[in-house]
Amino acid sequence: MQWVGKAVGGILGFAAAGPVGSVLGLIVGHQFDQGAGPRVQPGPAPDGEAARFFFQATFEIMGRIAKADGRVSEAEIRAARRIMHTMELSPEQVTAAINHFTAGKSEDYPLAERLEELKKRLSGRRDLARAFVEIQMQAAIGAGEIERTKRRLLWRVASALGVGRVELAQIEALIRAQRLRSRGKEQETGPSLGAAYRVLGVTEAASDREVKTAYRRLMNQHHPDKLVARGLPESMVTLAEQKTHEIRAAYEQIKSHRAFK
Repeated sequence: MQWVGKAVGGILGFAAAGPVGSVLGLIVGHQFDQGAGPRVQPGPAPDGEAARFFFQATFEIMGRIAKADGRVSEAEIRAARRIMHTMELSPEQVTAAINHFTAGKSEDYPLAERLEELKKRLSGRRDLARAFVEIQMQAAIGAGEIERTKRRLLWRVASALGVGRVELAQIEALIRAQRLRSRGKEQETGPSLGAAYRVLGVTEAASDREVKTAYRRLMNQHHPDKLVARGLPESMVTLAEQKTHEIRAAYEQIKSHRAFK
């Protein structure tokens, strides 16, 4: 399964920066397949078995969340398919992803054991843990409204991987902001004030300094220049700017409301 590293890279890249991130992730994944290991982020590199497990768990748990209310809708299947398509998975990879998604739908799927194993394998890699949660949230939002049982399961997954409620809310807000803008439904004034706070992962009670710190941290994590420094072609910078645009719009909304510099 020499494609596993590329597939995992695509998953992580997609979670980090949408389609452009997938391209970067595939580059990193190729290095992994060749034995170089991922070099984009600091921290211990996962071995081949860990990469395979990550790929499997991504689609298994996606299937488990889709089945949380007792049935998997056509919208949920389409959402999973869109993610596979956006990641540009090969036919072999798509078949494997579908098989894992189907396995996750099983009533006897060992969710607790898989989450515990995933937690162990991602120990010390918060970047991977967050990426895993982001891709699950992406699938859930892509299928439509997130009803209560699915939301509880998303929280269970996030909690198991050390992602807190505030960070989970920030992930959801950022993904929703991206979707709104991609559909051209967001007004020129930007997101609502409440949504802006959620994008930055802070509450309305946060101090100006805390707001600025959250903004700088997110821009440092997602700024296109960082991706270029890691090997992303200059020609793809425009697409990579989508996520930073949402972060900046949220910050400007709060900044204007509070009237600070």
